[in-house]
Amino acid sequence: MPYTPILATLGYVLSPDRGRVLMVHRNARPGDQHLGKYNGLGGKLEPDEDIVAGMRREIQEEAGIDCTQLQLRGTISWPGFGKGGEDWFGFVFLVTAFEGEPHATNPEGELSWERIDRLGDLPLWEGDRHFLPLVFDADPRPFHGVMPYRDGQLVSWSVNRC
Repeated sequence: MPYTPILATLGYVLSPDRGRVLMVHRNARPGDQHLGKYNGLGGKLEPDEDIVAGMRREIQEEAGIDCTQLQLRGTISWPGFGKGGEDWFGFVFLVTAFEGEPHATNPEGELSWERIDRLGDLPLWEGDRHFLPLVFDADPRPFHGVMPYRDGQLVSWSVNRC
């Protein structure tokens, strides 16, 4: 059976001083699979857009800013991650420049600038703790990971760089 995941983007917007990242605290929608957790920005790709256009659209919709410089840091396959066990495949970006002022909130929750060196102190998905260091490290090679979930729990993590 072919692997047909939901395709998505996930972006981490750096502050101009590069010490903070814009995160959404998912606290606005009861029943949200991510309720209470901090996440990067992003979402599902539309059928007629490439991954860069999708990332720019999602960040515009969620934060009200325009991305002017992006780096594809890696990809992650999340088999079984969806609320109903759906498979997801994400393209992970670092946004290094943008125009505009981010919104304070969006329909998913509050937006805030969080210190990169303190992200591990936030309530995150367990799996985020594995790949977030790769998003912000100095290694220029993209990472490609597989992070299966079962019943909302991380099963394993494997990653390669090329």
